[in-house]
Amino acid sequence: MARKIELAPSILSANFANLAADAKLALEGGGTLLHVDVMDGHFVPNITLGPPVVASLRKAIPDAIFDVHLMIENPDEFIPAFADAGATWILVHQEACRHLDRTLHLIEDHGCKPGVVINPATPIGVLDDVLELVHHVLVMSVNPGFGGQKFIRNSLKKISALARERERRGLNFRIEVDGGVALDTIGDVVRAGAELLVAGNAVFGKGDIRENARKLLQAARSATAAHA
Repeated sequence: MARKIELAPSILSANFANLAADAKLALEGGGTLLHVDVMDGHFVPNITLGPPVVASLRKAIPDAIFDVHLMIENPDEFIPAFADAGATWILVHQEACRHLDRTLHLIEDHGCKPGVVINPATPIGVLDDVLELVHHVLVMSVNPGFGGQKFIRNSLKKISALARERERRGLNFRIEVDGGVALDTIGDVVRAGAELLVAGNAVFGKGDIRENARKLLQAARSATAAHA
């Protein structure tokens, strides 16, 4: 089965005074979902946005997939609110969940697709018992908290190992990568096995948002074709 490569523009790098308009431009450029980074100032050293912003964005963009990435402590307390606000997929960090299996089921119980995230220093083996439960696995290729960081090359090994494990077990979860994804790294990420490509600074940082998204997606799909 052919892999479906998708670009997930990360609104963390958008202009928050013009958030809906920037997000729409990124989608017009080829993004198929919006990545929404939620940070609490505790689990990561930054504070971003909460359910009201997601709800407002949902009103402005009613049909998009919202991939809501909870970089927060006690995610179980906030999953219902983000689901009500319009999240489509909800990601939680393995490192933040005391009872990961329960949390993933909670996401599903609220009508969202559950995903799990691992930080750069976390091995993929900790996910062995939940891979059958998740819609997607996100490999962080920077330490979470801020946009515009340098890509951590070791994440490519983790992506490849996840892809092999998926095939070995006959599972269908998708592999996502977040952090430092740009024109000079996106080919390696795709060749390693990722399909969902989160890009923030490379889309919204400078220049034409629509064209930036288009070029990234084109580079990703070219790498897939060459790899095949």
